[in-house]
Amino acid sequence: MELTGLHGRVAVVTGAARARGIGRDTAVVLAQSGCSVVVTGRKSSRLPEDEARSGWKGIHSVVEEIQAAGGKAAAFEGDLAVESEAQRLADFTAATFGPATILVNNAAANRGDDRQAVADLPLEAWHTVMNTNNDSVFLVSRAFARQMVAAGNGGSIVNISSIAGKVFGANTAAYASSKAAMQAITKVMCRELGPDNIRVNAICPGLIDTARMDDLKGQEGWDALVDRSSLGRAGEPIDIAWMVAFLCSEQARWISGQAINVDGGSVLEA
Repeated sequence: MELTGLHGRVAVVTGAARARGIGRDTAVVLAQSGCSVVVTGRKSSRLPEDEARSGWKGIHSVVEEIQAAGGKAAAFEGDLAVESEAQRLADFTAATFGPATILVNNAAANRGDDRQAVADLPLEAWHTVMNTNNDSVFLVSRAFARQMVAAGNGGSIVNISSIAGKVFGANTAAYASSKAAMQAITKVMCRELGPDNIRVNAICPGLIDTARMDDLKGQEGWDALVDRSSLGRAGEPIDIAWMVAFLCSEQARWISGQAINVDGGSVLEA
């Protein structure tokens, strides 16, 4: 069975600048399914070594990849935790391809000074995570929800959360809180936007082998995370991208308000 209901739709994928990341694979999969895709990201002066060596150009490379395969894509650079930039993204999308009916909130803060005990957690580190992970989701979702409601064509919003927002590990107060909050806004928006045929879901990835996790590889912490999976391995970005495509398809038309684990059997819920 093939997924239907994606061809000809306009999709927006935030946080799609990394060569090995969930955003890139999601943008490519949606484009392969027939969507016109706007990919977003912020300029970064610190690229992973493999990206720097290959001449990777962030979201512009993603756009080139999609266009080379015959798809439609456009790049948008901006800080989506800023209200005016979130609105500018919605306006840019409408002017470029028409009103969006798919939004994937994937932008996330890099792991940094926030991974420590609450007693030692700097307020600045807390705010950095909350600003990127929550403010951007709120502002971008608000801008596109207004656009989707006005267009009257329904839609699908998918928020990329994390199992961290369910398991609450030590030294993850900021990150876990931000991801739990993302699941909360998902459920609230499901209630609010359902009458307009706009579905809102969250995906909670487990350990995914992306550039963001490179510094953990080969360390004890990485092995512990792998061992937590029932399948005994890390996931790949494409595993999340496929779930996004399903949730945005006609086959998922009666799924809304869910926070779905895609984690290789790491978190087993009743």
